[in-house]
Amino acid sequence: MRPLARIAGAKVLAFDRPAFGLTSRTIWSGDDTKPINPYSMAFSVMATLAFIDQLGAKKAVLVGHSAGCLVAVEAYFEAPERVAALVLVAPAIFVPVFRRKGVKEYGVGEQDWQNKKDSDGSNLPTNPLNRIWGKFLELCLWIAGFLMNMIRAIGSIVRSLYCKAVVAVLRSSVGVRLVRLVMDKFGILAVRNAWYDPSKVTDHVIQGYTKPLRSRGWEMALLEYTISMIMDSISSSKVPVSERLSEISCPVLVVSGDTDRLVPRWNTERVARAIPGAGFEVIKNSGHLPQEERPEEFVSVVERFLRRAFGRPNNEQEQVLQAAV
Repeated sequence: MRPLARIAGAKVLAFDRPAFGLTSRTIWSGDDTKPINPYSMAFSVMATLAFIDQLGAKKAVLVGHSAGCLVAVEAYFEAPERVAALVLVAPAIFVPVFRRKGVKEYGVGEQDWQNKKDSDGSNLPTNPLNRIWGKFLELCLWIAGFLMNMIRAIGSIVRSLYCKAVVAVLRSSVGVRLVRLVMDKFGILAVRNAWYDPSKVTDHVIQGYTKPLRSRGWEMALLEYTISMIMDSISSSKVPVSERLSEISCPVLVVSGDTDRLVPRWNTERVARAIPGAGFEVIKNSGHLPQEERPEEFVSVVERFLRRAFGRPNNEQEQVLQAAV
């Protein structure tokens, strides 16, 4: 954070959004008639903008990591005049290959797939087995499309009932025990998988990641955060962030580790392509946490982005930057 502050010539601050880090966990009854859920995306956006107001800043460069990128982007959509730029690191924003109406958006489309088959010879007429296999795949795709249309027809009712059942289970004692079990069994493993080199995940690193799990009520907070994400996903009135990326007009930098196992590099690149004018940088020999595994490279990437977006720093900032290097 200190090198970034010297480069930007401004304050660099971090805060723990509700349900994460060391922020105290608020008791939430789950009653929809009560004020806004403190673990919802809407509240996180409000907290982000309020944090900017508290600092007395007119604008801020929002840096999000993984699921935090959703907060940064949603904050931009809520108040674009308050966001100078966005830095999205391993963004957990999954851009679909196809739009809702089946129109090609990103990735391989029907014509691309046909061209690929033609180029690799998988549908050569001299091989009847390939023809049979191709027809079989076409039949499978037709059946899958037919089933998807049926699901869409009754989807809203089924999703609503299903989600209510899931929410009821999550808010029960079973849900609490389940989240404890998952974190006990797979929490440390997930941290190690987030790194390019698991051998560098020291006891100090593990203690840092597990410290928030000693906060009172962390299980219920994590469950309420999950429930809020589920409810947002079934809301018919809200357009998914992945379908609004093209509306972003501020400078954007998207960063990926080359061996990210949690948010694949190809999806991160897809996010960058969906945002007009966004820069895309890959940090080598890093996983889901390039800012921790390769801090010098990460700072360098952000520095280049800030120079492109806002011009060169003044002489005093330049001297500090050279001294830091």
